Amino acid sequence: MKNILFALLIASLLGGCAMNLVTGRNQLSLVPESELQLMATNQYTTFLAENNTLNPKNSSAAMVDRVGARIANAVTQYYNGRGQESVLEGYQWEFNTVASDDVNAWCMPGGKVVVYTGLLPVTQNETALAIVMGHEIAHAIAKHGSERMSRAMVQQLGGAALEVALSQKPQETKDMFMMSYGIGSQLGAMLPWSRQQETEADQYGLIFAAMAGYDPREAIPFWQRMSAAGGAKQPEFLSTHPSDNTRMRKLNQFMPEALNYYSASK
Repeated sequence: MKNILFALLIASLLGGCAMNLVTGRNQLSLVPESELQLMATNQYTTFLAENNTLNPKNSSAAMVDRVGARIANAVTQYYNGRGQESVLEGYQWEFNTVASDDVNAWCMPGGKVVVYTGLLPVTQNETALAIVMGHEIAHAIAKHGSERMSRAMVQQLGGAALEVALSQKPQETKDMFMMSYGIGSQLGAMLPWSRQQETEADQYGLIFAAMAGYDPREAIPFWQRMSAAGGAKQPEFLSTHPSDNTRMRKLNQFMPEALNYYSASK
């Protein structure tokens, strides 16, 4: 029996690795994107019903929607211009603002975005909000959540097929989904992957915000404000995110490319 389970695990891992069109690296993806987008639509609807979602006419909600629409247009332009329209297959963008003290935002597969009002005192302006939303949207487009969920399946379910997870452990699957998309890891393999994902999202998020006409240089003062608001930090090797200094150093490395896109957007 152990040999059979091991063989199934190896087969699922080998079959689930493919080159990501966004990042260009091989990525574990055991869950079809269409399944994730269906789950996202259901979970997004439930989340909005259970939380205090602001009226679209509210000034904060209107700003989130405006920024989201501009970045979504930039993302579409970016991938259409590269003949990679398939990256956005099935995307139906939605942007909502939720009244909460949490300093957070996230994007589910298919373009389902939420920004918490607790983030806005830190962003302070529309450009910094665009930096954050570009980052979260980049996570979704690069299928980082799918990668996290696939790795969690291997760890927690022994590489079981999604159908088995859904039929036998639906609550575990739901919890895994919510965790993977930052709604709701461990030391070792998961953490370096998470830090790599954060850096990828920073890089592409800068590009998307810049293409949408937002000055990417605002990323540095925004992350300085986040750093000041964050209190004591774990050592980087214990964290799913890069240290603040590492993040800002890499953002400065990405800045020349982003500024080229910003100049072209004018």
